[in-house]
Amino acid sequence: MEPTAYGIIILAAGNSSRLGEPKQLLTYQGKSLIRRIAEAGIEAIGDPVIIVTGSNAALIENELLPLPCHHAFNADWQEGMSSSIRTGITKLLEIAPNVTGVILAVSDQPFVASSLFKDLIEKAKTENAGIVACAYGDTLGTPVLFTRKYFDELLSLTGAEGAKKLIKMHRNDVVSHSFPLGTVDIDTREDYQNLI
Repeated sequence: MEPTAYGIIILAAGNSSRLGEPKQLLTYQGKSLIRRIAEAGIEAIGDPVIIVTGSNAALIENELLPLPCHHAFNADWQEGMSSSIRTGITKLLEIAPNVTGVILAVSDQPFVASSLFKDLIEKAKTENAGIVACAYGDTLGTPVLFTRKYFDELLSLTGAEGAKKLIKMHRNDVVSHSFPLGTVDIDTREDYQNLI
């Protein structure tokens, strides 16, 4: 059996304060946002797909039954994105110690599909890039692939820092992948109404 090449970590620990209800459980085209992206991850790589939970962990885990994904509970979720990234990477290294790299994704981009995950992995291989980030609007962001050489830096992020910090720091090792629909994310009730 070949070693696990890439893992996918879906960051779903936040409490959706601006929305007032768990956005991970909002439905789009008959499925919750968290289930859509978890299924896309599983379809793209099989295993391991890790869901990092925090606020509303039980609700989210329940929503994903019986999908073959791993759950990692982030007790420090209120600290911000960095704590969820650290939780996810730690869990990934437990499950797949020889993993080549990871894709970090969030649960509120409804147009992320398995083909996008596959494209990021393919681009990392063909372009020999350490980081492959999705390009949308005027930014580079999630989903974003990091090869293993960046794990230590991901594990040392603090506070509200997300992966964007590393994308900026290592711009010469970043390849972008066009994902125009990446601009659609759900933070407010209005965002959700616009989506549906």
